[in-house]
Amino acid sequence: MSFDLSTPSARKKAKNDLIWRDHGFLRIWFQNKRWISDEMVRSNQPSPKQIEQWSKRGIRTIINLRGGTNSGFHALEKEACKTYGITLENFTVKSRDTHPPEVIFRARDLFERIEYPALMHCKSGADRAGFMAALYMHFRKGQRIEQAMQQLSLKTLHVKLGKTGMLDFFFQSYLDFAAKKPISFSEWVASEYDPAQVKANFMESWIGNILVEKILRRE
Repeated sequence: MSFDLSTPSARKKAKNDLIWRDHGFLRIWFQNKRWISDEMVRSNQPSPKQIEQWSKRGIRTIINLRGGTNSGFHALEKEACKTYGITLENFTVKSRDTHPPEVIFRARDLFERIEYPALMHCKSGADRAGFMAALYMHFRKGQRIEQAMQQLSLKTLHVKLGKTGMLDFFFQSYLDFAAKKPISFSEWVASEYDPAQVKANFMESWIGNILVEKILRRE
């Protein structure tokens, strides 16, 4: 399905995709937004109107954690960012999987090179946004991991009991290792972290949350 916005019918299709398939109607009044520093805000998927509002508040960069997919939401977001002079960065992360070391370090580099103030978002603003917010707070703001991982919180709708708990488990795996052998987070990721093993360890101990995995079917 193409969302090129070049014709009225294509634009209408993209808007319908954003509002209905992507559940944009739920985000009209609730953006799950939270400033985590004086230069970074996290939220759920913004609409073009919300992007306009963010531009008026000085946002210079938007980080789309859902990736540059062929979808109505992305086509409209890309257009809105261009219209309002905001740089759009597509940086894909996952809500139910571990990430290879290169993704962790690319996130670190991303936070150092973008123009601030910035906004980062996933679909709901709960899981991927929380994971990246934790990395931001550690790499950019120097918070210890045990403090930074508090960005993965029920306050922003992150549920640890489902497979999304793998994000928490990743950080906890570092803390457990560092408690036995003092090591920095970056050193652990570079030399000790095994994504497949961390995932396997999580799955062995995981008790599925039917609400998250079956009923909400959250992306």
